[in-house]
Amino acid sequence: MINKTVSSVEEALQGLSSGNTLMLGGFGLCGIPENAIARLVQLGVTSLTCISNNAGVDDFGLGLLLQKKQIKKMISSYVGENDEFERQMLSGELEVDLIPQGTLAERCRAAQAGIPAFYTPAGYGTEVAEGKETREFDGKMYVLEHAFKADFSLVKAWKGDAAGNLVFKGTARNFNPVMCGAAKITVAEVEELVPLGTLDSNQIHIPGIFVQRIFQGKNYEKRIEQRTVRERR
Repeated sequence: MINKTVSSVEEALQGLSSGNTLMLGGFGLCGIPENAIARLVQLGVTSLTCISNNAGVDDFGLGLLLQKKQIKKMISSYVGENDEFERQMLSGELEVDLIPQGTLAERCRAAQAGIPAFYTPAGYGTEVAEGKETREFDGKMYVLEHAFKADFSLVKAWKGDAAGNLVFKGTARNFNPVMCGAAKITVAEVEELVPLGTLDSNQIHIPGIFVQRIFQGKNYEKRIEQRTVRERR
């Protein structure tokens, strides 16, 4: 069995450089690769193109990279929680490609499956479809969308083993699974790195064939974007 374990986040991100295109798992702040993002800030890489459902918040997640002006372009679906993102977009400092959420997920999955392109009805007749090929199927119009091409995919899982098999927990099983294997190199950071044979094969969400490097993360904050509680009575 091939051992894909690396000793640290530093080793996991070897070869990542300025100008790379990155996929980053997570939804909001749920299931984001916190250790990998922190390392990107330390590396000081710039001109990054980031494919992610959202851009984090101002002081956490991808918001940390935006603060340092390390991101050149964001390809996202929802970015409403980040004031710095809004400022950079409106000022022209940041290139932005907003994509319907289902299309974003499918463009990741298509890359994972080796499918170069697909047709979807989402966005037809809107700005989303401008400049793209359209085609009619059974009386309904569809837009041609292409699979993403990325250098690195950075994902976060609950548990993983040395072979790269992954298990996600709860809603952290969001964009992470479809980004595994969707880039040239997939790096998985996990909360628990367990011995081979520990994971129930029937419970594995992503097989190790989709992962090139895996390491155990640490010091997870797991922040909540908007905490809503009832008044104490």
